[in-house]
Amino acid sequence: MTRVQANLLLLLAAAIWGGGFVAQSTAMNMIGPFWFIGLRFAVATLVVLPFVWLEARKAAAPLQRHDLRLFLLVGLALFGGAATQQVGILTTTVTNSSFITGLYVVFVPLIAVIFLKRPPHPIVWPAAILALAGIFLLSGGALSHLTGGDLLTVVCAVFWALQITLAGVALTATGRPLALSAIQFAVTAVAGIAVAIFLEPISVDVILSAIWEILYVGIFSSGLAFALQLIGQRYTTASQAAIFLSSEALFGASLGALLLGETISPIGYVGCGLMFSAMLMVELVPEIMRRRTLAA
Repeated sequence: MTRVQANLLLLLAAAIWGGGFVAQSTAMNMIGPFWFIGLRFAVATLVVLPFVWLEARKAAAPLQRHDLRLFLLVGLALFGGAATQQVGILTTTVTNSSFITGLYVVFVPLIAVIFLKRPPHPIVWPAAILALAGIFLLSGGALSHLTGGDLLTVVCAVFWALQITLAGVALTATGRPLALSAIQFAVTAVAGIAVAIFLEPISVDVILSAIWEILYVGIFSSGLAFALQLIGQRYTTASQAAIFLSSEALFGASLGALLLGETISPIGYVGCGLMFSAMLMVELVPEIMRRRTLAA
């Protein structure tokens, strides 16, 4: 796969995720967040299983126990991100959720410091401040306008950053993106259903009322888009991957306005611009400086 093809896969994943924000929002009118998480990732697990079998047949070596433990950690991080995002979307808009989720691009270097002992590029710090200012303006430019859903979505962005960091380590060690997809989906499905059993009522009618949202997010936003992310990351640079994936914020906001009639205030557009600028800064500036150093 060429780098251009890989980047197009990542752009497609971002567009699918952007549409997923709309489905996640409308589903909350019919079903509880944890049942939705459990069912969507159960569907996603079933979608990728046949491809896992094909991948395993071509693998040079079977997965080891330590690989499975790492895959389990990736799954727990995915569940943390899915849970905080889904509960958060109950009290925030699709636009806010999609843009704030994109902060994972800023958090990834910080998570890498903790787990990989790699100090971040200095540009991370001004980018983080810029991103926080963007959240503030997107929420109306006043602390009273920040909702609990917005704050939960910030936590979600941290979990996504953790998932991306751990997934990168797992892929480097195993080269098995589809096996990783299936295991992280299965872990998230089991965790979501386990929580839902204790917290949320359920019936066949409830599931049927949200079936199209469950199927869209399960097949496309979960099964397809996450698999595209993991495959695409193998054939492009980290900076380009993050830029293409962060475009989900633009797709999410656009589709929220088009399909749900959501609006963004003028100051909110400034906040969106600041957040997207932070995402670009944290990835583009280190790459530009690296190339200049090599050229010198």
